[in-house]
Amino acid sequence: MSDTVRLTEEFRGGLLDLTHYGYISIVDEKGKVIYSAGDPEAMVFYRSASKPVQALPVIAHHLDEKYGFTDEETVLFAGSHLGESFHINALKSIMKKADLNPEDLIMKPTVPGSTEANEERIRQGLPKSKLYHNCSGKHAALMLTQREMGGDVKDYWKVGSVGQNEVLRTMSVLSEYPEEKVVIGIDGCGVPVFAYPMKNIACIDTIQDDVLQDAAHRFIPRIHEYPHMMRGTGYLCSLINHDANIIAKGGANSVYGIGLKKERIGISFKIKDGTEAVWPLIIREIFRQIGYYNADTDKMLVSLNNGVTVNDNDTPVGEVKTVFTLEKHF
Repeated sequence: MSDTVRLTEEFRGGLLDLTHYGYISIVDEKGKVIYSAGDPEAMVFYRSASKPVQALPVIAHHLDEKYGFTDEETVLFAGSHLGESFHINALKSIMKKADLNPEDLIMKPTVPGSTEANEERIRQGLPKSKLYHNCSGKHAALMLTQREMGGDVKDYWKVGSVGQNEVLRTMSVLSEYPEEKVVIGIDGCGVPVFAYPMKNIACIDTIQDDVLQDAAHRFIPRIHEYPHMMRGTGYLCSLINHDANIIAKGGANSVYGIGLKKERIGISFKIKDGTEAVWPLIIREIFRQIGYYNADTDKMLVSLNNGVTVNDNDTPVGEVKTVFTLEKHF
């Protein structure tokens, strides 16, 4: 763990109970590391933090216009939804407009990630569905890209398919990292997942490809207008994108990417053991150390995790502290 640093410590009864290690990398618009904690060259699987990037081929090829998707519907391509009614209604609309078959989705049928949405599903006597999977929006985007590039829709999930190659090209352009150096694995939802150095995950949108740059400029404002499509009611990945200066998305096993538009700064962090509950604390501390402040965003982060550990009876039993110091590289 020599390439990581201690990010947070959790105390219970005054005793250090848990310690979470990881990496933080912050770059400027030239891709230069300006702050770090841990190794900025560490290779990390991008996971669902890559979804806003993986969505861009749909926009770049104007498939939103071709099939008449609403702006709100397209944000699902970048999200990890919880299966709330507005998510599922949008997905059904996308599938119908584009003549896609939900049964061609590679994942198994499941239930909504939202407890409330799943309870409503049970009350209505509805079966499990592939559309309830939190990655189904991304998969719909991959199906559309695969078909547009001339491939068989049913092969959209395969490494080396034309659609996946287009996604890899897009991600490497935006991450400014050679395709041939990318490590490829398989994600939890069954599609390829790509690993990049921390500093490249943190890259800001200085996109060298004019078509992709135009796609990003058209797409990102939609995320701010419809942030509920990024995750769901009351969750970080939806709430943080209410800040029009931020574009942010997290992924499984605790990887997170953030862009600050006005400051032209890209941020990535990864908690090595996969803990996600401390995300708001880490983001708030990063913002404090680099001097970024938005009152509403700060209040939101505190509301999600104020550093107090409570038990099942809502009794305070401990505290969580951030303990990292960002190293300056300027």
